[in-house]
Amino acid sequence: MLMINTLAGLLILSSLAVIASKTAQKSTALYAVQSLILVSLFVFLAKEMQAHELYMWSISAFITKVILVPFILYYAAKKVDESAVQNNFNSAWLIPITAMIVVVCYMATSSVQLPLAEHLKPALSVSLSHFLLGLTCIVTQRNILKQVFGYCLMENGSHLSLALLANKAPELVEIGIATDALFAVIIMAVLVIKIYRTLHTLDAKQLTELRG
Repeated sequence: MLMINTLAGLLILSSLAVIASKTAQKSTALYAVQSLILVSLFVFLAKEMQAHELYMWSISAFITKVILVPFILYYAAKKVDESAVQNNFNSAWLIPITAMIVVVCYMATSSVQLPLAEHLKPALSVSLSHFLLGLTCIVTQRNILKQVFGYCLMENGSHLSLALLANKAPELVEIGIATDALFAVIIMAVLVIKIYRTLHTLDAKQLTELRG
């Protein structure tokens, strides 16, 4: 139990690192580390809940989240120049914002009666927190490639929620979700590269006109 909640806490810290990182290349490496933590969570949850399906989930998540998605994002980062994008957001604000998000999500989940052990509710609050942290990443980043990581954080949160609440679901369900996320990242990476090649910028504040 302690290991599960500890790994959940590490997910929050890794999300902070992904958002605060200066470049998409660094965020890619940190996202891969977070995904590896998520895979470890699946393994421990499989043992704790006697849900052998989660072992297959961990294999699928390792292939898609630890290997394929970081490779795609790193490839996209190598194709663009991020140096011209100025991020005026003060990363120091991430700590109180994250603390507030975690507290609110914990309060929201503590009163909900769920078919899981009480000691796993901190992990559930972490999974819910990732939705808001993903939104925080999208809102605070001017680099449109960094905004893609907001979606990735939200997807990791939904993946953990599903593992906690529907851990007996067939492996095909998890594979379908992971595949959808993979193709979504591919599409977003292609769009980012296309935008950069057309407008020569990744700064969201400069993308104010729609051209036919």
